Amino acid sequence: MQHDLVIKGGTLATATESFRADIGVRDGRIVTLGEDLTGDDVIDATGKLVMPGGIEAHCHIAQESGMGIMTTDDYESGSISAAFGGNSCFVPFAAQKTGQSVADTLDTYDARAAPKSVIDYSYHLILTDPTESVLAELPEAFARGVTSFKVFMTYATRVSDAQFLDILTVARRHGGLTMVHAENHDMLGWMASALTEGGYTAPRYHAPARPGLAEEEAINRAISLAKLADAPLMIVHVSTPKGADLVAEARHAGAYVFGETCPQYLFLTRHDLDQPGMDGAKYICSPPLRDTATQAALWRHVAAGTFSVVSSDHAPYRFDETGKFAKGRDVDFRGIANGMPGIEMRLPLLFSEGVVKGRISLQQFVALSSTNAARLYGMLPRKGTLAIGADADIAIWDPDETRVAGEMHDAMDYNPFEGMKVTGWPTTVLSRGRRVVEDGLLRARPGDGAFVARGTTDLSGFTGTRLTETDPATNFGAEIFR
Repeated sequence: MQHDLVIKGGTLATATESFRADIGVRDGRIVTLGEDLTGDDVIDATGKLVMPGGIEAHCHIAQESGMGIMTTDDYESGSISAAFGGNSCFVPFAAQKTGQSVADTLDTYDARAAPKSVIDYSYHLILTDPTESVLAELPEAFARGVTSFKVFMTYATRVSDAQFLDILTVARRHGGLTMVHAENHDMLGWMASALTEGGYTAPRYHAPARPGLAEEEAINRAISLAKLADAPLMIVHVSTPKGADLVAEARHAGAYVFGETCPQYLFLTRHDLDQPGMDGAKYICSPPLRDTATQAALWRHVAAGTFSVVSSDHAPYRFDETGKFAKGRDVDFRGIANGMPGIEMRLPLLFSEGVVKGRISLQQFVALSSTNAARLYGMLPRKGTLAIGADADIAIWDPDETRVAGEMHDAMDYNPFEGMKVTGWPTTVLSRGRRVVEDGLLRARPGDGAFVARGTTDLSGFTGTRLTETDPATNFGAEIFR
């Protein structure tokens, strides 16, 4: 068989195994795994690792924040930075505005993404105004291949528990996955008021204003709601040991519960917020940075499989009046734009501190970086694997290349991980068999990326949690889920 492209001499790594083989690509798909393959174009991967391209499943691109501030990265700069970090696909958020229909929300983000992305993309739909008419529209999102939804338990866009249950139930009916930012809103507000009224307004006080207990309470409540609805739930950016324990306990009990953590909680601490003047604003994100004991606990959960994915939560706001200080510099920590960049550093950090230092295996890295996201978000087997018939979304890594983290390819003016020594770096990234990044250069053009219509979440291995009160066999025949 003749191939358009052959990747030769590398060690292939999947979520289950590693082996030496060539990969043959034709028409953008993997068609052959074998030896001594020939093709019109050849990439020599001798001494390199050949893996499925990363799937960044939690990032904010060309999106207005709750404060009305547009992220610094659009789909061009954001996708380029993602690609240089080893990603061949990403799933940013499409955020509904109050009163906006589902169709109009998705149309808005199609217009932002299609002309600019250099890699394939999809969306998670953020529901901020889940009225009865909006819930009735959700099947339209499924028809368009958007099968995951995010809600907040804090901020002005938070949903009530009843609204949360309605969303979980609709998503369950159609095979979708609900994602949740879990922090107790009233606990956060009470703490912030107590601090600012006492004159504690500097960026460093963002951390004590959002206690870990607020996350733990909300995660417990979110899992309880998901159990009542017997619906799949993803707890995003888990930042506390107890929060991770709750996810692990729910999974052990068979509940459809998934967890995610982020590099900032594995590599940074609240002490990074304690900078002179307003410099600590660079490290304001929510949930906030914790401490070294938390880092160690979260790493144990990463290794144990509590977290299905490690995502960046890339929320880029420049350190100026267009970003962090859009509300001015004479504000307390509550008025500073919330979030930090990290889309390009996610995988190099995870590889260096995870695989190289023996915290996780190479197979776990592939699962956390790509395969699990594809399974969760309805893209497997098209994405996230090196299998015949899959898109040729491939990242070639030099496992020995060492760099010191510095300027990235995003539109930001700082890197929160700057100065960290990293071993292992992606040298070539392919999307559907075309070069996106090679030898430190961008090879793709804006608009080369395509929208990925996604299917349902793979719930294999989970039993669910049908309660006595919701099971017709034990609740006198009442059909709760219709």
